[in-house]
Amino acid sequence: MNGFNVNKYKEFQTMADLKKMYTTILGDHFPSEMKITFGGQILHYRKRTWKITQEDGSVVERGVRYGENPDQEAALYELVNGNLVLGDCHFIAPGHGLVSGISVEDMLQVGKHPGKINLTDVDNGLNIIKYLMDRPAAVILKHNNPCGAAYGKDMADAYNRANRCDRIAAFGGALIMNRACDKATAELISRNYLEVVCAPDFEEGALPVLKSRKNLRIIRINRIDQLADYADYRFLDFKSLIDGGIILQQSAVNSIRAVTDLKPAVTISKGKEYKVEREPTQREIDDMLFGWAVEHGVTSNSVLYVKDGCTVGIGTGEQDRVGVAEIAVHKAYIKYADILCFDAFGIPYADMVLEIEKGKRDAADKEAIDARTREERAGLPGSVMISDAFFPFRDGADVGIRQGVSAILQAGGSARDFETIEACNEASPQVAMKYTGQRSFKH
Repeated sequence: MNGFNVNKYKEFQTMADLKKMYTTILGDHFPSEMKITFGGQILHYRKRTWKITQEDGSVVERGVRYGENPDQEAALYELVNGNLVLGDCHFIAPGHGLVSGISVEDMLQVGKHPGKINLTDVDNGLNIIKYLMDRPAAVILKHNNPCGAAYGKDMADAYNRANRCDRIAAFGGALIMNRACDKATAELISRNYLEVVCAPDFEEGALPVLKSRKNLRIIRINRIDQLADYADYRFLDFKSLIDGGIILQQSAVNSIRAVTDLKPAVTISKGKEYKVEREPTQREIDDMLFGWAVEHGVTSNSVLYVKDGCTVGIGTGEQDRVGVAEIAVHKAYIKYADILCFDAFGIPYADMVLEIEKGKRDAADKEAIDARTREERAGLPGSVMISDAFFPFRDGADVGIRQGVSAILQAGGSARDFETIEACNEASPQVAMKYTGQRSFKH
């Protein structure tokens, strides 16, 4: 395949033809096969390419569209022989790949065939949803972070709830479902713009609806229904450094999957025992377990608010914990106002503001939505606050408590755990809290 042409890319920049830049396929210089020797073990990989039929009927062979940006070559390799074993770390056996095993037959609609970001979004969606296999669930990701995740009574309900968590960020996202996509779900999906829809299968009537979105990538991964079997698998995470060095680590495994995995929020400071006085309800326990599963795929530092098996606010990738708790609240308010506006007027909140500025709409509409958002505190009262590591001070927990969270799940282990326990006991009504005894950092 042809390699990346630097002069061509500079020409695009000079012409400011950004659309052409994003739709141009680079090709790559990566070899078709790769072998890794790890001690006495040899792993054989094959570069994944797809023979794609064009609109004119011609067939072209394509690899990954491009990397994180249009000027970065990329390649996808599938393990075809060998199986690395390193302590309790081992890959899924060759021939049972998920993202790396996607064939052209699995691309039910190619759209603009996948690039690196599409594939890594799908992979992280699988990384989350493998812990949510007990009932219909949907996760929508954007830039490798979930923007909405939800359980539902059926697949359509799960998708609709996940989408309503954050309609704004879901635009152009990747949707991962753990059940077959039926026609009702497809009709809901088709109303929005997504880059990727991925499910274990697509029922009769679903594909024609989805294919009305010409550029949508529709991908079937039929082993999604087996994801629960992969929940305890570890893999090697490679990070190449600027000097050519490599940091390797075993991947994280979520071990908080049942109420028996939760630990009491208790600590001793200066000889005095501090203990959270109220135990969580069953609903709060369910949300703790759901939220920790979603947290497994969120970039750190992060804080989530979840309620009734659905995300309310997701704060990602911040440097300080109180800051990310505040950002998650801020996002919850923005998204809540947007969904209220969309339900009432069928337009995004930002469009309503623009219409008011142009004199095409009464400002009272905005005032009513803003007042309701404030009154209902963006749906945060009664939610469960999830922190991927301990609160070093009580100020992070206080952010959620002020918004009316009813329970908190965090790692525990701070020298100032007693402060957060006091914050929960001082709240009115009292806030329940549990520890995981493990953090869930992801970088």
